[in-house]
Amino acid sequence: MRIAVFGATGTVGQHIVEQALARGYEVTALTRDAGRITRTHERLRIVEGDVLDPGAVERVVFGQDAVLVALGNGRKGVVRAEGTRVIIEAMNRTGVKRLVCQSTLGAGDSRANLNFVWKYIMFGMLLRPAYADHQQQEGYVRASGLDWTIVRPSAFTDGPRTGTYRRGFGANEKGLSLKIARADIAEFLLDQVTDRTYVHRAPGISH
Repeated sequence: MRIAVFGATGTVGQHIVEQALARGYEVTALTRDAGRITRTHERLRIVEGDVLDPGAVERVVFGQDAVLVALGNGRKGVVRAEGTRVIIEAMNRTGVKRLVCQSTLGAGDSRANLNFVWKYIMFGMLLRPAYADHQQQEGYVRASGLDWTIVRPSAFTDGPRTGTYRRGFGANEKGLSLKIARADIAEFLLDQVTDRTYVHRAPGISH
């Protein structure tokens, strides 16, 4: 299995790369600074470039079986949505169909899963640009014509991989902790490469 990873130096992306290699996958990762990836492996290829550069993105996407997007930009906007748009265009040019994109719980119809703090303080005020970026990102993915899955994790933690998180729940799901380990997010994202259960769907994941 050959996969491209965008956001490989991020806190979730690093787990994606490690777990993908452990599964025996060939991994191609795009980064603006190759020096930030100290991991070496015979099945890991690093491409230096910017996710907003169509040429660099196309070089990474070409020949892949699937593309995983775990772009981050902190509280800022733009990079998640616009980077994903460039990736989608490259996939359509090169004929790669499977796209797995990390968004956030609270986007789209999953807003009902959030509590007051996340709805009105975090996404309503402190993280408003990042939230808007994810909303736009999801719009690009849904309109892509690709075999897409949007994954909506709750707030990240540094806990160990558990494999016992809730997944694919509805907007009325109760009792969510609104937290999930980065390692669990990476696991679920990678599972979607070969599992078609959530094609053209946007499952939430959370403990």
